[in-house]
Formats: sequence, structure tokens, C-alpha cells
Amino acid sequence: MKLRILKSAVTNPWFNLATEDWIFNTLDPDSHTLFLWRNSETVVIGRSQNPWVECKIDKMEEDEVFLARRQSGGGAVFHDLGNTNFTFLSPKDDYDQEANFTIIVNALKKLGIDAEQSGRNDMQVGDKKISGSAFKHATDRSFHHGTLLVNANMQKLGDYLNPHPLKLQAKGIKSVRSRVANLVEFNEDINHEVLSDAIIEAFCEYYGDTAPVQELDEASLAKQPSLKAYYEQMADWNWRFGKTPDFSHHVETRFDWGIIDLHMDVKQAVIQEVVIFSDALNVELIDLLKETLTGIKYNRNEVKAKLAELSKAHPDLAAPVDEVSNWLLGEMET
Repeated sequence: MKLRILKSAVTNPWFNLATEDWIFNTLDPDSHTLFLWRNSETVVIGRSQNPWVECKIDKMEEDEVFLARRQSGGGAVFHDLGNTNFTFLSPKDDYDQEANFTIIVNALKKLGIDAEQSGRNDMQVGDKKISGSAFKHATDRSFHHGTLLVNANMQKLGDYLNPHPLKLQAKGIKSVRSRVANLVEFNEDINHEVLSDAIIEAFCEYYGDTAPVQELDEASLAKQPSLKAYYEQMADWNWRFGKTPDFSHHVETRFDWGIIDLHMDVKQAVIQEVVIFSDALNVELIDLLKETLTGIKYNRNEVKAKLAELSKAHPDLAAPVDEVSNWLLGEMET
């Protein structure tokens, strides 16, 4: 299996996220790809999130901070030049999430830092989180992307992000900032270039092969029409903010697997439009819930029947769908 190594010389988040999509959708089915990048000051939100809830939009505009929306799920994060972002892309049959974490852990060992995977999404040094991840899967390919805190400005986390009240209730307000740490706290000589070199070396060692590093810059847009199209989508206001419909029923709760902020626009007793904001990692679940609820009668029996059909059609999603059904039916009683 061939290796492919890409590194962005651009710090525009719309370019870098567009490059992820471009690689993902044009991925050589016989290659493992590593993409390394970093962004100027940016708040990146998950595909199903509401920017007005997650971000301090006015302050971001005042300080010329980017807002970007990624294709994958998860919550809002702040990026600056003190973050190193990594993306692993592989054919689905050869995708190994544990291998990706192993490569990052091995890279950090080269720099004298003992890190370990924490749960499904994070990495930590001791009791401090130094990395978070999100994932995306298609029929024949998968990617895993994440960020490493190298020398990020922790103060900006509070300047531009609005932690959701339900998250604060679940995790505890005081623990949010104390849980994270920059890698420079463990190795003062580390920076983006040093870390990138270590990740590339660990990537090649893991797969027992080498590949040239391809540097990406703005000229790449001109050479790749599809990349330019992805960039225009990422930069577009409609993608980043989207439309917010007039709705008559808004309900919200938190499950173990994520927050659901559900808006239903009901006209003539039919749910005409459904908007769901969520930090759930499983984007497919959110999309299927929206599709199922749209266009049906605003009636408990109808909602119950349609969600039961969804649960039966997707047994791997049955548990969260049933949780949503029980909750929503209860909310429709009031």
C-alpha cells in the first residue's frame, strides 16, 4: 500500500478544510495519506452545530477570527498557530483508528513526551488533554482528524467559545480549562515544524515505507478545480451559518452521546422543516433523524411510528434513535 504525505503552507482554515474534503473525495484507494496543517485564529464547529450558540460571533468579527464548519461531527474548538492538525485518510478496508493514535504517540515519544489515548477521541499526557479527534466514514474510505495543542493561547478558548450549559452541567465549569495542556509544557523546544517532522517519521516507520512530502499552497487551487469548489463551499456564508427557519417547537436535551438541539417548523399540522444542532460524533444519526421527521404529521403516533421504522432499518443506531424517540414523545405531550 502506497503512502502519501501532504503538508499545507497555508493557514487559512477554509483552504485546509477544503483540502481535507478534496483528499477524501479523490483518495487513491491504494494509499494511506497523512495531511498536516495549522490554522490562523479560527473557531471550527461541527457539521451539525449552531454557530450562534457555540461562538461569540460579534467578538470574532471584531478580532477578525475565522469561523469554519467541518464536514465531521463533534463540538466547537479554537485553533491558532499554536495548534498542529493532523488528518489520516485510508481506504475503509484498511482503516485502523488505533494505528493512527499509535503513530501520534510514537511521534511524541521521539520528542520525549509520554502520551496515551484517552477514551475514543482524545490523547493526554498524565491527566492533561493534549489532543482531540473526530472521524468521518464513507462507503470505501475513512478519515480521522485531530488537533495537538503545541503552544495554543488558552485564554482565547474563553474569548470566542460559549460552552453549552448542558455540557457545563455534565462536566463541571471549573474543570474545562484545567484539563488541557500545551506540549511545550513537557518539551519547551517543540513547535509545529519539529512536531510535523516527528509525525512524518513515525508515519513512515509504522508502515515501513517512505514518500515525498507534498507542500500545498494557494497555487494548488488553480491546479485543482475540485479543490477550488470545496474551498468556495467552506468560505460560503450559507455553509458556515446556514439558514435558521421560523419554528414553533424547540426542544433540547443531552444524551451520553451528545447534545440534541431540535427545531421543528410546523405548518398545517405537518413538520415542514427540521433543524438539529448537535455535537454528536455520528453525523449519519443526525441526518437520518432530520430526514425521518421532515414531512410527517405533527402527531405523537406518527412520530413514534416513523422513528420506530428508522430504528428497525438501522439496528446499529437503534439505541440512540429509541432514546430520541422516547424523549421527543414526552416533549410533545406538554
